[in-house]
Amino acid sequence: MWPTIQRRHSSCRGGEMFDGRWRGAVDAKTQPVGKWLQGHGITADVLTATGLVSATLTAFAVATGHLLLAVFLLTLTGAHDLFDGPVAKAAGTTSVRGAFFDSVTDRVADAVLMCGVAWYLISEGRGHLAILPIAILGVTALVSYERAKADALGLDAGKGGLMERAERMILLGLGFLISPLLVPVLWVLLVLTAGTAVGRFVRIWRAASEVSPQAVQRRRARMVDSRFREWRQRATDGMAQGRSQAAFSRFQARREGERSARPRRTTWARSGRGTAPRD
Repeated sequence: MWPTIQRRHSSCRGGEMFDGRWRGAVDAKTQPVGKWLQGHGITADVLTATGLVSATLTAFAVATGHLLLAVFLLTLTGAHDLFDGPVAKAAGTTSVRGAFFDSVTDRVADAVLMCGVAWYLISEGRGHLAILPIAILGVTALVSYERAKADALGLDAGKGGLMERAERMILLGLGFLISPLLVPVLWVLLVLTAGTAVGRFVRIWRAASEVSPQAVQRRRARMVDSRFREWRQRATDGMAQGRSQAAFSRFQARREGERSARPRRTTWARSGRGTAPRD
């Protein structure tokens, strides 16, 4: 199907959290938790949305200097991002819409977190270092764009790297936990994330060089056809459900009409004494 979708999991929900070398082990551990959460009525979209809320709270805690609290909130944010995929998979609600929602909220969460870090540095009198989180945010966006563009072209070379989202969050949490290390951690984040962007660019460049334009067109055509079939199947299922509901409504209305059209028997007739009296 669509290259960006094994949905939802890997590149669906939580796919960018552990994308590559940890994928199999993480899936094996998170699937039982996802089933348990789904059994208690928690949906993947709820986890994705509340993850964005917890990321915002993390940024606020960082901006106000409460770094230890930020460590806890950042862990909570990572847990939301980690388990929304298994929940969607357990519920059978994996979809393109969910993958899009998850990816957008991840980008917003990254931006909010780095804004919180920049605010903290400015409030600490190190305003010139605020360029660090901004630069990290820019390179992070480049890493995500490279993967998205490779997927759109039907290439599988846009995954992996030294510093993906899970590693970035872990390293950032270490900086929050040991505040004197925050600035060195930001430098490490910038260098390794830039290295990830360069590595992905090289892999995608090589993969694209080996693919002819005709092959790219065929892959795009298959992607469009797959999405059309998925849309048509959903539309067909919806129409069938609508027709069955309409038929049931007509049946109920017909029954009600027949009941109202029947003459009501009197109590005399129901008791068997409905015959005329004898002379």
